[in-house]
Amino acid sequence: MAKISPPYIKYVIHASVYIDGVVEKPDVIGAVFGQTEGLLGSEMDLRELQRSGKIGRIEVDLKIENDKTVGEIKIPTSLNRFETTLIAATLETVTRIGPTHASIKIQKIEDVRKTKVQHILERARDLLTRLINEELPDPKELLLYLEYSQNIKTLTNYGNEKLPAGPDIDRSEEIILVEGRADVLNLLRYGITNVVALNGLNVPKTVIELSKKKIVTTFFDGDRGGDLLVKECMINGVDIDFIAKPEPGKEVEELSRKEIMKSLKNRISFDQIKAYYEKLEGSIEEIKNIREEKKIKDPILQKLKSYMEDIFRTDQALLLDDNFNTINKIPVDKLDEMIFKNSNISYITMDGVLTRELLEKIERNTNVKYIICIDSIQKNSNKVKIYTLSDLDRV
Repeated sequence: MAKISPPYIKYVIHASVYIDGVVEKPDVIGAVFGQTEGLLGSEMDLRELQRSGKIGRIEVDLKIENDKTVGEIKIPTSLNRFETTLIAATLETVTRIGPTHASIKIQKIEDVRKTKVQHILERARDLLTRLINEELPDPKELLLYLEYSQNIKTLTNYGNEKLPAGPDIDRSEEIILVEGRADVLNLLRYGITNVVALNGLNVPKTVIELSKKKIVTTFFDGDRGGDLLVKECMINGVDIDFIAKPEPGKEVEELSRKEIMKSLKNRISFDQIKAYYEKLEGSIEEIKNIREEKKIKDPILQKLKSYMEDIFRTDQALLLDDNFNTINKIPVDKLDEMIFKNSNISYITMDGVLTRELLEKIERNTNVKYIICIDSIQKNSNKVKIYTLSDLDRV
């Protein structure tokens, strides 16, 4: 008669077996059935229990050590706990297997249902976390999307030098002069659209020409480099009207809306402090050294910067292998699908916001080392180095 598997398993009996000789698995199974037969009556006979499906297939794992046989016996049961413990105790009455002496000791009785419940709880926690993260987006992520749409889409390239700027340079009577693209993006984030960047340490002709027609407020970082940059603009012919400065040590790209508004409100007429800048000692070389200290010195990031510039404002993402070869170029909204289709992705540059959900998928399913994005809800990861567009201005 065929053996019927238990409809469901409640317990698994784990027993160790020691045999003073060399035997095979059938010898062990035969001894278990033969030497326990009739001990507990016909209703608790192992053969009958197996035929009725109340115990499952007996598993035996053996290995030979110095002409001795040791191993493990597993018996799954759907019996209640009292019946299961009786069967377990019965196994220890087996004293011979084949022609040799043997001993069987019960190591444990595993409650399979407890293990399943533990798995269910762990899985439920995982599903709950995903539900919260995926179905109820963090408001910060929604704000980042809005800021990205507003800031990046209104960022322009102004003049022959294609300087990063807001959209209202020509329409406004006043302009705010900042150092780099990251500063422009931060001011655009808070609705200040008459801003233009030097985009380097050399003063562009476009800025000199604008200063003759517009009221110019310089707004550089609150360090010595920022002061020297004001002097550099002055000696290169920029007609400066006002000086705005953040608190000492602060960078314009990291200021909050309140800090920006406070700095601009407290701007000082350049004529009042012009003498300070005329006497200020230092050169553009010193500015370079100061800015060099703030740079991110990562050779891989330096390579990835050019890839990011190629896809900037295209809503595209580049997937690169370990040798920086392009695997694929896809729309950003298709990125979460493509990461499952290629196991060789090492670097990702994307013209979009890195969400927490996307980052978790990348961490779980890929070996990506770097992600370059416009912005990210979080920049800390144990597996991936995350850099934003603002970081690239310091590379």
